[in-house]
Amino acid sequence: MSTRFSKLSLNKNLNMDEKSLESTPNRPQGERIVDAPMVTIDLKSFKEQIKNEKAWKENDRNAITVFKTNGLRIVLIALHKDAEMTKHTADGIISVQVLEGQIKFTTDESVELRSGQLLTLHAGVPHSVMAKVDSIFLLTLTTSQAEKII
Repeated sequence: MSTRFSKLSLNKNLNMDEKSLESTPNRPQGERIVDAPMVTIDLKSFKEQIKNEKAWKENDRNAITVFKTNGLRIVLIALHKDAEMTKHTADGIISVQVLEGQIKFTTDESVELRSGQLLTLHAGVPHSVMAKVDSIFLLTLTTSQAEKII
């Protein structure tokens, strides 16, 4: 088992399949569990990995999905200084947590987020992201609407 993640079988009777992603030529260290009853994620190792990959060295960004299940996805994103994710929308609620650097997050207004700061945004709100310096952030997004609690 990799030092970047681990999983725990919480209940042998739990009807949940373990899901993993396989390595690829662009990501030879890419094999990893992305869904199980419990998954721990070593963000430090993933940050090092994406900063050492060819995509980071040759492009203005790199990203890796560290968790993916029905209704939720967590993606670690690295942007070089001045790289921009142009205006787009998300189908679900998102959170953006800056782990390193500083980003400018823009909707109708702009806010600058630094390491240790977190922002949340409701579904369908157009937004863009620009790195003020080389930056890494954790994007958490809902991928389906949760049931309303009555």
